[in-house]
Amino acid sequence: MLKEFKEFALKGNVVDLAIGVIIGAAFGKIVDSMVGDIFMPIIGALTGGLNFDNYFVALSKGVTATNLADAAKQGAVLAYGKFITVSINFIIIAWVLFMVVKGMNQLKKAEAAAAPAAPAEPPAQEKLLAEIRDLLKK
Repeated sequence: MLKEFKEFALKGNVVDLAIGVIIGAAFGKIVDSMVGDIFMPIIGALTGGLNFDNYFVALSKGVTATNLADAAKQGAVLAYGKFITVSINFIIIAWVLFMVVKGMNQLKKAEAAAAPAAPAEPPAQEKLLAEIRDLLKK
């Protein structure tokens, strides 16, 4: 059983997947930083300092706070602002990933175009003539 597990764990696909997950986690941190530290401040500046994180609807009468953290301590709140922020983050991340994949596909196309084409296979008549020639040589 240990031998089977070792064979499974050391297969190329499993190792490639592990590397992909690790690189994906690192890339996720880069994209999160880009969204949180670059794009969201620009969006906030364009919308007059609008911050969706504190948008909520009080679900209980005892909530009087205007800050989400304080309101959550006072009672039940529906924090729809965080959903808006996460949705914007998702759209930005999806766009960045789309651009990365599009760039990779263009590189693959350029690489495939630069590779020499395989020689065309001769027609059936020429193959037959070559076989006859080879038989006559024998």
